[in-house]
Amino acid sequence: MKHGSDIIYSKGMQMEKEFIQHGTTSVYAHSVAVACFSLYLCKKLHLKVRERELIRGALLHDYFLYDWHDPDPSHRLHGFHHANTALRNAERDFELSDVEKDIIKKHMFPLNIRVPKYKESVIVCMADKICAVQEMITDHSVSTYAGVWQRIS
Repeated sequence: MKHGSDIIYSKGMQMEKEFIQHGTTSVYAHSVAVACFSLYLCKKLHLKVRERELIRGALLHDYFLYDWHDPDPSHRLHGFHHANTALRNAERDFELSDVEKDIIKKHMFPLNIRVPKYKESVIVCMADKICAVQEMITDHSVSTYAGVWQRIS
């Protein structure tokens, strides 16, 4: 909350509660889970990171603000395009650092060929994949990470 409360309580993030990401997990819950798991990885691996930027980039990595399951033609190839949409929306709604922009734009590596530039981007990219797999397989959402969050905060 120290680094991302303005994002958490924003209109866009609140909209994300209505959009499903993986299984029954909302985009909002997935984004919070990715932020928590990113922090967990850093603590577990003793990595020095720009924590504020890591958290904010993780919260905004899927800030595309639509339900990609709708059969709208603009949602075709969502996996290839949503990072750019998320970045445009995030730049519109928040002031972003270069690290935060890189996290959002490159979190879909290797599906998108843009290689992450910062270690924070690599961490969020990995955490995103791990959380997505867990959400699809076990149908868990952010509540899964409550224990993780308590251990790292």
